[in-house]
Amino acid sequence: MTSLEIIEQSERKIVVKLKNVPLQYANALRRICLTGIPVFAIDDVVIIENSSVLADEGIAHRLAMIPMKTDMTRFIEPSNCDCHSEVGCSRCRVMLMIDSGAADTTRTITSAELTSEDDVVKPVSDKIPIIELAPGQKVKLEAYARLGRGTEHAKWNSATVSVLTETGNPHDHILTIESTGALTPGQIVAGGVEELAKRLDVFKQVISTLG
Repeated sequence: MTSLEIIEQSERKIVVKLKNVPLQYANALRRICLTGIPVFAIDDVVIIENSSVLADEGIAHRLAMIPMKTDMTRFIEPSNCDCHSEVGCSRCRVMLMIDSGAADTTRTITSAELTSEDDVVKPVSDKIPIIELAPGQKVKLEAYARLGRGTEHAKWNSATVSVLTETGNPHDHILTIESTGALTPGQIVAGGVEELAKRLDVFKQVISTLG
């Protein structure tokens, strides 16, 4: 009988044993957990003011790579949203802002100053450095985060580590997942199982039309 047993679980890591699961399905689940679960990442940045030494593109890149906490219950992927807008709407995007103001001393702007219009969707840590400002320099910007998948870009990876280990039994496998913090490890596994089931159903439907 196919089953999934949790061997170890913490805030950022989960280890599960997949019993009576063929290797190809176990590996498919591993890949989906790594790059196939939708999570939030900053995808568009509007620079209003930037007097720092770092180019606008550099700031945008650093913002894009900040892992964002994700709520999949209230938001949908832009491709599935009825707004059909490049800008997005409240169902498919979240706006965040930075307004550093000018300081008298050199200081580092961190993710703590990235304020979100949503209580959940925000950086997983407030200690991630973004840019260092010299006296008199300032940055003001708007950043827009949306759901995406790691298959499109690494900034949407839901996990940093996903390892499949053999157990000696050809149908038993150990799956280790370390989350970026966007989702809990348990949410990643559950989402991976659900996504794999959807893809198998779609594949079966395609095969049935060939008969």
